[in-house]
Amino acid sequence: MPASDLYAVADFCLIPMGTGESSVAEHIAECQRILEKSGLTFKMHGYGTNLEGPWSEVSKAIHDCHAAVHAKGAPRVATDIRIGTRVDRDTPVGDGNNHKVKRVEEILARDRAAVS
Repeated sequence: MPASDLYAVADFCLIPMGTGESSVAEHIAECQRILEKSGLTFKMHGYGTNLEGPWSEVSKAIHDCHAAVHAKGAPRVATDIRIGTRVDRDTPVGDGNNHKVKRVEEILARDRAAVS
């Protein structure tokens, strides 16, 4: 990762439009295939995908998902994207989202232990 490239933790929801079908599963599967090839850390969830890595690579992966979904027949694609970065500490590669979840789980476990 170039020194100027920020480490990005993203969540995006890609929405194929104009396909004439109510299900978007085939199109989303195509995007997931692109992400598998990217080498980035990602995890699909019910309403989108968490994705992390160098900003330029995250942006390229989302671009490549758009291109692949268009190639699969969607005339329009809309995407909602949230991207977070931080420079106050190092984020271990691939651990941005996991660390956030683990930190909240630790706090909740501490709360439960205090009640017991």
